[in-house]
Amino acid sequence: MTLTVLICYLLVTATEYFLRFLNLQYLKQHGSEVPPGFEGAIDADTLAKTSAYTLEQSRLGLVESLFDNALLLLFLFGGLLVFYDRWIAFLSGSFVWNGVLFFLVLTLIQTAIDIPFSLYGTFRIENRYGFNTMTPILWLSDLGKSLAVSSFILALMTAGAFSLVRWSPGFWWLWVWGFVALVSIFFMYLSPYLIEPMFHKFEPVQDEELEQCIRQLMEKAGLHVSRVMQMDASRRSRHSNAYFTGIGRVKRIVLYDTLLAQMERQEILTILAHEVGHWKKGHVWKRLVMAEISGFLGFYAAFRLLQWGGLPGVLGLPHASFPAQLVIVGFIGSIFMFPFTALSSWLSRRDERQADRFAAELSGTPVALATALVKLNRENLGNLHPHPLYAKFYYSHPPVVERVQTLHDSARAADA
Repeated sequence: MTLTVLICYLLVTATEYFLRFLNLQYLKQHGSEVPPGFEGAIDADTLAKTSAYTLEQSRLGLVESLFDNALLLLFLFGGLLVFYDRWIAFLSGSFVWNGVLFFLVLTLIQTAIDIPFSLYGTFRIENRYGFNTMTPILWLSDLGKSLAVSSFILALMTAGAFSLVRWSPGFWWLWVWGFVALVSIFFMYLSPYLIEPMFHKFEPVQDEELEQCIRQLMEKAGLHVSRVMQMDASRRSRHSNAYFTGIGRVKRIVLYDTLLAQMERQEILTILAHEVGHWKKGHVWKRLVMAEISGFLGFYAAFRLLQWGGLPGVLGLPHASFPAQLVIVGFIGSIFMFPFTALSSWLSRRDERQADRFAAELSGTPVALATALVKLNRENLGNLHPHPLYAKFYYSHPPVVERVQTLHDSARAADA
């Protein structure tokens, strides 16, 4: 059994690396080609810079992945899990606190391991390509705040979940699923007002005419948005974006200040119209429902596997604590779910295409959305030449060249 699981994991890992290899080779072959719809907006120097940026990011991601996978194999199959499990049991004899400490300390260790990669990515790669505007002090401040927030949330949810397991051993999977769902929705309401302002400064859009145009667009779509805000993203990076945050009555539109500086007014409106499309097409609540269904099935599967009693034997261990067995469940689950990555990506790309069509119809200017996508890709040095198989497996959005071409076709069809 142990050998079978190990082979399956290695096959999954090899597939991931093969897809990475295909993607980089495809970029090397086609990276100097200007795609249709990008003429005049992308020159040879920008293409070369885009390719170099993508390659450097990919190399860093590959090194980090190799390092993480080696540590994971050592942890699970090299005896470190047994040592760690005994150490946590020594620290606390309480079932609930044992669970909290097990996952909290493990998360803190993982965060510490990731720090060198984050530093290199931020202060070497992002600096080299003109994106990073973050100071070391701000980086440390963000790290400290994110650790505090994530640790609090993790401790809260772990303590609640393990308390429910102890309270209802036969049906804990149902109660834990409901608890996690409720807490997640609660934080979706709370995040725009408590968590996000810890990291960014938000203020009403300074361009009053733009704000009025945005509200008119929202009214045309039949959507009420509590506030239209701009965010000081430029304190950390020159990358640009826009997004909706919150749900229900607390949802708001947030524009990066970098986006406001890069885009024309109509382009900004079409980007927002795309985000509105996600709400009007029900993508937000559908994804939420799908996540809850997946969570329901996942918790039940974990319950059945834990009842089976053979989980320690999967790694060749004589025994393992409840938290350690949950780690084994997560490991097995990651292998099992890997093939579904392509399905999840396809569903996401379908939603993005629907949002693009909605934005083109709502704004009446599909070409403006196309030019906005071209600018976003140029300013962010996005890869214009992903390998088709890599894109089908991993891309949550259709490749930008395809999106731009579709929007131009839509404009031509409307003019015909």
